Amino acid sequence: MSNIDINEMSQTYVDVLKEIGNIGAGNATTALAQLLNCKVDMKVPQVKLLNFGEVGELMGGEEQVMAGIYLVVEGDINGSIMFLLEYQSARHLVSKLMGTQSEGQEFTEMEMSALKEIGNIITGAYLNSLSTLTGLKIYPSVPDLSIDMAGAILSVPAIEFGTLGDKILLIQTQFSDEIELDGYFVMIPDVESYGKILTSLGITM
Repeated sequence: MSNIDINEMSQTYVDVLKEIGNIGAGNATTALAQLLNCKVDMKVPQVKLLNFGEVGELMGGEEQVMAGIYLVVEGDINGSIMFLLEYQSARHLVSKLMGTQSEGQEFTEMEMSALKEIGNIITGAYLNSLSTLTGLKIYPSVPDLSIDMAGAILSVPAIEFGTLGDKILLIQTQFSDEIELDGYFVMIPDVESYGKILTSLGITM
């Protein structure tokens, strides 16, 4: 087991995580623009190492309804990643992708499939950035989509990985075409994987 204490990470390592977040968000913006066939701008992402309990509040409260795309990651590192969008932002993206103006409360099965594909492309952009920077092989699972309150969605990785450390990397990205969309990318490697990422980048605590 790695002896790395996530709660006492060096500032250098946090800076590296931020760089991964910046590159990933940039790649995600490009991928989103290609998918939607329109210009997509991105504000400089906010990258934070937070306690699980703080994440829901940052998203507007744990009762905020979100669309969450969740993937398990295997290969040289293990853990999970998640991309969350506020409900109306998710509906906007789906409408844009499908060329519809549906503003109903429930996503249809086809819209859910489209949303899952959007999440798959965005998370893939982040993972590719991480893989390129570290040289590590990373294999994501098939994405799982959930429409629920932020607290409920975040409880999944909290239960699975909470015992390994209570800090997670959160990348908040504001995309915009004609309206602004708040997206949140959450990366939760297990403790040993943090060590592997560190080592691959030649960084010591």
